[in-house]
Amino acid sequence: MPEQTSDYRVAVFGAGGVGKSSIVMRFVKGTFNENYVPTIEDTYRQVISCNQKNVCTLEITDTTGSHQFPAMQRLSISKGNAFVLVYSVTRYRSFFKITLNLPENIPEKK
Repeated sequence: MPEQTSDYRVAVFGAGGVGKSSIVMRFVKGTFNENYVPTIEDTYRQVISCNQKNVCTLEITDTTGSHQFPAMQRLSISKGNAFVLVYSVTRYRSFFKITLNLPENIPEKK
């Protein structure tokens, strides 16, 4: 029986269409949807076993791939405990975009 729980906020960032939502849905629900539906922002909760005595609740924020919402991006960074940066291996531009726009903001938080 778990003795202790911890809560962590995880934000998932990347360009539109690189698979952020697919990764999150596979982790949270074990499903995969081949249809692309742009995300504004979705949040999911997942309870996992951290070790034999503790459980962790992950609050996973699937962020938008658009730069139309920079305030939402800053909020996700300020609240986050962990960050997942996603890019497509077949779209160099998606890697360039993630390395250009995010890494300098994340260390400011931590």
